Amino acid sequence: MAGILDTVDQRTQLVGENRLEILMFRLHGRQLFAINVFKVQEVLQLPKLTLMPQRHRCVCGVINLRGQTLPVVDLSQAIGLRPLVPDEKSTIIVTEYNRSVQAFLVGSVDRIINLNWESIQPPPKGAGRQHYLTAITKVDNQIVEVIDVEKVLAEIVPMNTKVSEEKLADPLLEKARGREVLLVDDSSVAINQLRETMNQLGIRAHVASDGLRGLALLKKWADAGEIVTDRLLMVFTDAEMPEMDGYRLTTEIRQDPRLRDLYVVLHTSLSGSFNEAMVKKVGCDNFLSKFQPDKLVDVIRERLALG
Repeated sequence: MAGILDTVDQRTQLVGENRLEILMFRLHGRQLFAINVFKVQEVLQLPKLTLMPQRHRCVCGVINLRGQTLPVVDLSQAIGLRPLVPDEKSTIIVTEYNRSVQAFLVGSVDRIINLNWESIQPPPKGAGRQHYLTAITKVDNQIVEVIDVEKVLAEIVPMNTKVSEEKLADPLLEKARGREVLLVDDSSVAINQLRETMNQLGIRAHVASDGLRGLALLKKWADAGEIVTDRLLMVFTDAEMPEMDGYRLTTEIRQDPRLRDLYVVLHTSLSGSFNEAMVKKVGCDNFLSKFQPDKLVDVIRERLALG
C-alpha cells in the first residue's frame, strides 16, 4: 500500500463534483467495508503494540508512530463482529476524525476506488450492521459497507455537547431563540450532537440525512412561496453523504436565486486545512470541525452579527 495516499492534491479536484474516493478493506472473510480516503493518513503494518490497563474493550492498545502515541481500535469488534487478533502481520489504517488521530486494526486492505456520490446509498433498514453504517455501494457486483466511524469513536470517547455558561451568557444569542436551522448529515450521532446544542440555544432544527434530501426540502419551501432566507438562520451541512455531498449541496444552493443567500456552514470531521480551502471553492460561508459546542456557538454568533 506504499504510496496509496500520494495523490491527495488530485483528489481535491473531486470537490464540488459530487465524487469521492473510498479505501476498501476487509475485517473477516470476503465482506468489503470502506471509509473516505480524505480521512486516511496512512496504511501500514502494525508497529509494536503496548497494552494499557482499564482500556476500552475495543481498544487493542497504543502504538508510537513517529513520536505520537495513538490508540489502536479493533474496528471489527467496534461494529459488533468478532474481535481481530493483532500480530506482527496485522494492518492498521491511521485516520484523522474531529481533530484526533487514531489507528484502526483491520483484516486486510483492498484498494482505493473513485465513485460518484449518487452510487452511494443509505443502508437498508433492518440490515444487520446498519447501526454502524452510513451508506452502502456496490463495486464489481459486491456490496461495500461504508462505516460510520463517528459513531464508533463516540462510543469509545463520548463527545461533549454542553455549551459553556460563559458562551450562553452572551446577550447576542437571545436573537437566536425561536429561529430555525437546517441540519444535513448522514450520521445520527452528529445530528443528535447538533440538536442538543441547538436546544440549549432555543433554536429549532430541521433535519435531512443527505444533501439531496436537504436540497429537496429547501426547494419545497421555496416552491411554496416561502422566503427561505427569512425562515432559516443558517444551514449546517456535513461534507460526505450518500447521493449528494455537502460540497455539491452548497453549489446547488448558490445556483438557485431563491436560496443562494443562505448562510451555509460546512460542519465536518474531515481535515480542517483541506476544508478551509474547499469552503472557498464551493462558496460556503464558514467551516467548523466536529464537534465543538463553544465554537459552534461562535459561528452562530458570527451569523447573528450580520443581522
